[in-house]
Amino acid sequence: MLGWIPKTEPGRPLRVLCLGAHSDDIEIGCGATLMAMAAKFQSLEVRWLVFSGDHARSEEARASAAHWLEPVPAKQIDLHGFRDGFFPDEWAEIKTVFERLKNGFEPDLIFTHARTDLHQDHRIVNELTWNTFRDHAVLEYEIPKYDGDLATPNFYVPVPEQIARAKASALSRFFGSQQNKHWFSEELFLGLMRLRGVESHAPSGYAEGFHMRKVCMGF
Repeated sequence: MLGWIPKTEPGRPLRVLCLGAHSDDIEIGCGATLMAMAAKFQSLEVRWLVFSGDHARSEEARASAAHWLEPVPAKQIDLHGFRDGFFPDEWAEIKTVFERLKNGFEPDLIFTHARTDLHQDHRIVNELTWNTFRDHAVLEYEIPKYDGDLATPNFYVPVPEQIARAKASALSRFFGSQQNKHWFSEELFLGLMRLRGVESHAPSGYAEGFHMRKVCMGF
């Protein structure tokens, strides 16, 4: 169950912006949360943007995004071809993409990479997210990796076990190009969600963890 969502205008769909440096980042970081939201909200509008990917990975990304967003009534998937690992050198061009995005979409909720992520591409996406969207609800997701840069989240989304397992299974099914990575496994994805489920006392035992940097409360 989602216990918090940003406030929207009556009659308007909840607008969600999903940002990922690479083809599988969004699914790894917030895939179960997005599945839960799609099941809960009939009125949802999602903009899904991936910044890097060669032809093979872009095809995987498009197929995966289409699967994740299949129940969402309004969606747009944008795939860019910035060079993997070289985002700091392409900062100006990526910044231009963000500026165009800002002028064409006003999100209620943004999913992006965590500020503490040690991957240089992930950090650039996070930096430009905050540089572009200064008055928005932003949830920073986590990506497990060799660097061991995970921190304790301060925001959790409990998810049913069925959704947790569907996420892990879909990642394995859609991203065959990543199967040679020693860390890319259903066991890891389920294990991280199980740990976050313990930390958040999730009813199902599974949750996704996020970092929320700023919260404003109004009365």
